[in-house]
Amino acid sequence: MFQRQKSLASEGKRELFSQGAARSTPKNDMRNFHPFSKLVLSAGPLKSTPAVKHSKTAHFEIEILDAQTRKQICIVDKVMQTSTIQDVKQKFHKTYPKWYPSRVGLQLECGGPFLKDYITIQSVADSSIVTLYFTDLGRQVSWTTIFLAEYTGPLLVYLLFYLRVPYIYDTKESSRRPRHPVVHLACFCHCLHYIRYLLETLFVHKVSAGHTPLKNLIKGCAFYWGFTSWIAYYINHPRYTPPSYGNRQITVSAINFLICEAGNHFINVVLAHPNHTGTNACFPSPSYNPFTWMFFLVSCPNYTYEIGSWISFTVMTQTLPVGIFTLLMSIQMSLWAQKKHKIYLKKFKSYMHRKSAMIPFIL
Repeated sequence: MFQRQKSLASEGKRELFSQGAARSTPKNDMRNFHPFSKLVLSAGPLKSTPAVKHSKTAHFEIEILDAQTRKQICIVDKVMQTSTIQDVKQKFHKTYPKWYPSRVGLQLECGGPFLKDYITIQSVADSSIVTLYFTDLGRQVSWTTIFLAEYTGPLLVYLLFYLRVPYIYDTKESSRRPRHPVVHLACFCHCLHYIRYLLETLFVHKVSAGHTPLKNLIKGCAFYWGFTSWIAYYINHPRYTPPSYGNRQITVSAINFLICEAGNHFINVVLAHPNHTGTNACFPSPSYNPFTWMFFLVSCPNYTYEIGSWISFTVMTQTLPVGIFTLLMSIQMSLWAQKKHKIYLKKFKSYMHRKSAMIPFIL
């Protein structure tokens, strides 16, 4: 009996010991976790591991078809997102050397506009495969070449007639008839006009880096060279008749011609360079130069001065060919001026509503 009680007592102690051990264990764990938690909190908030981005550069595949037959010409592959139409033309040129980049015209659809060289492939692509239509633009020349050819020809052609080359005029008749002073003045004004054009093309104008078909060069040279030959033939002819009102007509028109030439030059300088306020040079504001005050009245004063020069030259020489040339130039420049004026109206509505395109208060 005594042993049984002793065993029960020992079992009770074991239970109490086991319960005490079970209770003491959480306390020890809390004591051990407390410094660890302090260490974690002192280290700051836990930073999430950044997701690894798999940057895959997208490439495009350019399928080039003939715009007429719609047959596949070639495929330009591995074209980057940032690549431009000019880059595609360069790769196309490597495959077909006979079609240099300026001769290649690319379209998104047949009959659509040709894509500009600066347009990126990403901006026109709907998928990884882009279809473009190729058109051979023919032989191309730069705009600088066109301007230099158009202006150099009239300068040389007029001098040939002014020097009275023997196979143009009769030598005996030329020697018998002395030249009127207006003939020399007309040669000076005509040469001054085209020399100014040449110098401005080389040093003033920001000529576009683009190209144009060779036929435009032929048409431009035929127009300018042909009219110059007609004008110079009449003015330098031995039987040329001077203006009806004599020196007064010649002097007034010559002064007006020089004023218009100066105004045209200063306007071209302003158009080629941004003004002091930093605004875009496509429509500068008038400056302290009185010749630029024409901007208050018209949006294209360079055409106004240009027509003024040719009207003055017409009055000074009083010849029919010069009058016809002036009329044709006035019609062409009025079309250019109206086209630019519409563009300016869209960009500067509040500033352009009172202006005319070329002729103040009329056109």
